[in-house]
Amino acid sequence: REANGRIVCANCHLAQKPVEINVPQSVLPNSVFEAVVKIPYDQQVKQVLGNGKKGPLNVGAVLILPEGFELAPKERIPEEMKAKIGKLSFIPYSDDKKNILVVGPVPGKKYSEMVFPILSPDPKTTKVASFLKYPIYLGANRGRGQVYPNGSKSNNTVSNASASGKIIEINPKEAGGFDIIIEKPTGQQVTDVILAGPELIVKKGDIIQADQALTINPNVGGFGQMDTEIVLQNPVRIQGLILFFGFVVIAQIF
Repeated sequence: REANGRIVCANCHLAQKPVEINVPQSVLPNSVFEAVVKIPYDQQVKQVLGNGKKGPLNVGAVLILPEGFELAPKERIPEEMKAKIGKLSFIPYSDDKKNILVVGPVPGKKYSEMVFPILSPDPKTTKVASFLKYPIYLGANRGRGQVYPNGSKSNNTVSNASASGKIIEINPKEAGGFDIIIEKPTGQQVTDVILAGPELIVKKGDIIQADQALTINPNVGGFGQMDTEIVLQNPVRIQGLILFFGFVVIAQIF
C-alpha cells in the first residue's frame, strides 16, 4: 500500500471498478471470523487472453489486515465456513507479513464472491495487538492487467501511435497482431508493433497524430479498493456491560 493509500495492484490494472467487503463490526480475541469479498462484473463478457483469443475473466484479491490478524489455521475453521471457502487457497504475502493475504487468479464465474477465514489476535500473547478499532484494506481485480510489472504494455490495452505521419503499410503477423509502418513528414519510417488481440481502428493511408489510438481498448476488467473497520473487543467490557444491564433490569423490577 503506497503512501497515498493506493494499493500497488492499481499500477498494472488501470481501469477502476467497484468492490465490496463485509466484516463483523467487532470480534473477540483469538476468534475466527469471515471477511466476505465481492467482485461484481458482467459474467457474459470475455477478455483478451495473452494469445490474443477471447476467454473468461479471472479474479484476484489482496486483503491487508491489521498487524496480528492472520489467516485462520485449517483446524480452527468451522465446517460451515469451509463450505463457503470452497477450494480457494489464500497465501500470506510473506513470512513477516502474515497480515497481508493474497488469492488468485481464480475463475471469476465461480469466485466473484470470496470468504476469507481470519483469526483475530489475543493482546495477552500478541504484543502488536490492542483492544482498539482497526482499518482493513481490500484491493481486488477482475480480468488481466494493462501493464506488466516491468512497465511494458500487455495486449489488454489500447495501442497508440509512436509518431505523427501517414500509415503506409499494415502487415499482419503470423502469430497474430500487426506491424504498422508510419512515414513521418520528414520521410523517416517507424514501425509500431500491435500485439495479438485488440482490433485495429486505422487503415492504410490514414494520417495520424502521435499518441493517437491505433486499436480499440479491449479491457473489460478493472481494479477496485475499499476500506472498512473492525473492533477488537475486550471480553471484560462485554461482561461488564451485561452485568450493568442486569442491575438495570433488577432495579426496574424491584
